[in-house]
Amino acid sequence: MPRILTAELVGQAQTHIHWLKPNIGINQGMLAAWQRMVRAAQQDNIELSIASGYRSFERQLSIWNRKFTGELAVLDINEQPLQISELSELALIESIMLFSALPGGSRHHWGTDIDVYAPNLLPENYKLRLEKSEYSAGGPLSDLHIWLQDNAKTFDFTFPYDTFKGGVAGEPWHISYQPVAQQFEKAFDVSALISTLLDADIKGKQTLIDNIDMLYNRFISSVFNLQDTTNG
Repeated sequence: MPRILTAELVGQAQTHIHWLKPNIGINQGMLAAWQRMVRAAQQDNIELSIASGYRSFERQLSIWNRKFTGELAVLDINEQPLQISELSELALIESIMLFSALPGGSRHHWGTDIDVYAPNLLPENYKLRLEKSEYSAGGPLSDLHIWLQDNAKTFDFTFPYDTFKGGVAGEPWHISYQPVAQQFEKAFDVSALISTLLDADIKGKQTLIDNIDMLYNRFISSVFNLQDTTNG
């Protein structure tokens, strides 16, 4: 695959993105696999669709700053709203990173990672929330989750956040195209992340920089799969 640019790693370039719709983009290297998986799902009456694909640094920054200031809700591990005024700045950062990636450190920047759903499985006028209850037994998207668990690997898609491991909360809707995502993982440079954050108007900047190694290891690199799979 082409050499990965630093700007692509941190969400400040779109040169690696194929746009399926004006607001839905994926990595060019996963287009064929994604299309094959969509067709396979259709055969099982599942309309596999993308709720969120490529996300730029600026879009992730907007989400981050609105959560930091309380404009958007910050949830605990049980998906219950937190009183952020009661949290230290570091505790707030850790709480945000349970469900929202640090700008510059989001796998959505790579276009290899997408949040998926099936609109034909949802009740009429239902507003998708991307919460675990929707994908669990009895939830409207439980059949989709079962289908993905049975079939995603066939198309080289994995679940980086299959369960809570002390960093990012479990996200059954988040899948990753491993052959290309792995190349981004290998190329990722924490020093580039630091430089990007220093240049950004991001809330909690100094606390982020002071704790970047811990946050990187806990919330970003903890799901990296750096084993060479080219020969097996």
